[in-house]
Amino acid sequence: MASVAVAYLLHSRRKTPDQLERERRDRISSVGRITDGTVLDIQQLSNNGHGLREMILYQYDVAGVSYEAAQDITTMNGLFDVRSCKIGLPASIKYDPHNPGNSIVLAEKWKGLRQ
Repeated sequence: MASVAVAYLLHSRRKTPDQLERERRDRISSVGRITDGTVLDIQQLSNNGHGLREMILYQYDVAGVSYEAAQDITTMNGLFDVRSCKIGLPASIKYDPHNPGNSIVLAEKWKGLRQ
């Protein structure tokens, strides 16, 4: 019986992918550096039969290295009307200074997209 309780506690504390992504966005939003970038595309992708995921694709440069990234913005529907975002327009990108490939263009407390 004790092993069932321990297994339940370990499993119940496991974070969902959406929770982990929010923590990543919060961390980069608070400690990230800002660079200029460009919105390349906005796409809706199938989520293996569980609805659609909304992705924003963008490009930016850090220290002479070009990066292309995609951010899942599905859980941030109320923060920004993605349909008002124009493809090809400049955007501000926040990136992790220790890992420049880890970046965001939108977070709950920060927005790099321009309308």
